[in-house]
Amino acid sequence: MADTPLTDIRVLEVGNYMAGPFCGMQLADLGAEVIKVEQPGGGDQVRRTGPFLNGESSPFVRLNRNKRSIALDLKTAPGKEVFRRLVRTADVVVENLRPGTMRDLELDYPRLADLNPRLVYVAASGWGQDGPLAPFAGLDIMAQARSGLMSITGVPGGDPVKVGVPICDLVCALYGALAAVSALYVRERTGRGQYIDVCLFEAGVSLAIWEAGRYFATGEVPRPLGSAHQTGAPYQAVRSADGWFTIGATSPRNWAALCRALGLEELLQDPRYQDVNLRHQHRNSLITAIEAVTRTHPTAHWLALLEDAGVPCAPIQRYDQVFNDPHLLARGFFWDAPHPRLGTVRQLGNPMRFSATPVRRERAGPLFGEDSVALLRELGYSDDEIERLLEARVIATPAQAAEARA
Repeated sequence: MADTPLTDIRVLEVGNYMAGPFCGMQLADLGAEVIKVEQPGGGDQVRRTGPFLNGESSPFVRLNRNKRSIALDLKTAPGKEVFRRLVRTADVVVENLRPGTMRDLELDYPRLADLNPRLVYVAASGWGQDGPLAPFAGLDIMAQARSGLMSITGVPGGDPVKVGVPICDLVCALYGALAAVSALYVRERTGRGQYIDVCLFEAGVSLAIWEAGRYFATGEVPRPLGSAHQTGAPYQAVRSADGWFTIGATSPRNWAALCRALGLEELLQDPRYQDVNLRHQHRNSLITAIEAVTRTHPTAHWLALLEDAGVPCAPIQRYDQVFNDPHLLARGFFWDAPHPRLGTVRQLGNPMRFSATPVRRERAGPLFGEDSVALLRELGYSDDEIERLLEARVIATPAQAAEARA
């Protein structure tokens, strides 16, 4: 395997669904050996999320690529001891369990740091590890709601709408990965790890750059704007004869180029549209004037015309179009990952492109407990000890999981 940014870093991931696993996926893509620790009763709940391919969850094999899996019962004394042995060999622990769960398991950061002072521990949760909301369940939609994101998403006067992807989960995971890498860098100077607290709620609030700028300056409460920008115009989706497309003409140069391309030169002299702030203030009349023109031809016509004029624009693509987009294909964004049961599995690429230490493209998400036995052998367990742990259901293997399903 080629040298990667996190070669020789070992990560233990304990969690379900999105924030913890997506954080682990970033570290795995960067080259870390990520060991996914799953409960023998069925593991990460995403494994039970369809659609299914030959009994394997299609979302799981994508979200958990480049990882190893050990099915380990952390509620048992032998399972805790296996985990502690793993921690002694690890650089990072990532978990997104309810605050207090790892403490109840006697596997919280203070105890683990006693075993391995160099350990970096990332705890992702809905609301954070302290504060009034800490004990409560916090899922992505709750974080989107409380963070304000749902108050500005959708069209004016419409029903509440969340962002289409679990944005708080995903951004929290990215902050967790960035924090882990930063803590590893600090460890090079200090020789010690540290504890990191990231949460969905604060991840969502952290995105409110334009909204904070407006509210703290004027006291105005931001509202939904549909596809429009918070401060500039024209910067939104507009109608064509056969659908919609997006434009972004907020700079003086792009604004002038747009007006000329649409044959709306008179707008350049209109006092309502003399700068970007005025154009935003009079956005409704401006978009009406623009759409009176753009409705006369199909989207493809306008994209070709505006691209030639140097005006930023783009179609609104469905995901079947995105996953076959010629630009992404030309850049090799998608890749096929080998899987022991499914052959190859199409994967989304990682947006981080390094010139010397590329991200890893190794394998799809592991089978449940695929690496249980191998990891125990690496930790020094004998075959007899492993057999006893298997019989006691402290660990599990893919064969046992298949028997349980049958």
